[in-house]
Amino acid sequence: MSYFQNIKSLQRISYLVLVLVLGLLLSACSNPELQPLEADDKILAFGDSLTAGYGVKKTHSYPAVLSQILNRPVINAGISGETTAEGLQRFAEVLNEHSPKLVILMEGGNDFLRNIPAGKTLENLRLMILEAKSRNIDVLLVGVPPKKLFAGSHEIFDTLADEFEIPLEDEIIPSLLLRPSMKSDYVHFNENGYRLLAQTLAEKMKDFGAID
Repeated sequence: MSYFQNIKSLQRISYLVLVLVLGLLLSACSNPELQPLEADDKILAFGDSLTAGYGVKKTHSYPAVLSQILNRPVINAGISGETTAEGLQRFAEVLNEHSPKLVILMEGGNDFLRNIPAGKTLENLRLMILEAKSRNIDVLLVGVPPKKLFAGSHEIFDTLADEFEIPLEDEIIPSLLLRPSMKSDYVHFNENGYRLLAQTLAEKMKDFGAID
């Protein structure tokens, strides 16, 4: 191989390495992040029965367990049976009442169970996220599956996470729903299930910079 061929080969390799490094840097920069939480910042857990802790005592609901894990206030704003339309109606008022720094938003399951069009569910969640964002409140979105056996989280949660560049936890709920040892009935969890949910969300918050 000639001298000039060697130079061209080295240039080509250098270019490919540069493209790879830039791609990794851009990917890292585009990852969503959460604002670091101070010790007295409030976390609002907003959702339906899985947030309320249906099937266990309030002290074993995931917001209560998460509060113990983080040693921070976590407000349980879950209402059993709530749809996203109903959640949207009260969302701003709950934000006014508690002024959280972070909202863990987990709704949509009841919409799917009632065959509400996914587009309507997406729009209701979008409006809630917009409301939080307009107040500089971070959102950690939690995906839930459609009414389908062995399904992962519904695709609308990926859509919203991409649109708003917010963190998404889309594996834990589908996983728990497939584990009878973690459930109190067909769609709700027992103490072990809610604890694992809380632990998973705590790890997610660490991964995205909300806590150390």
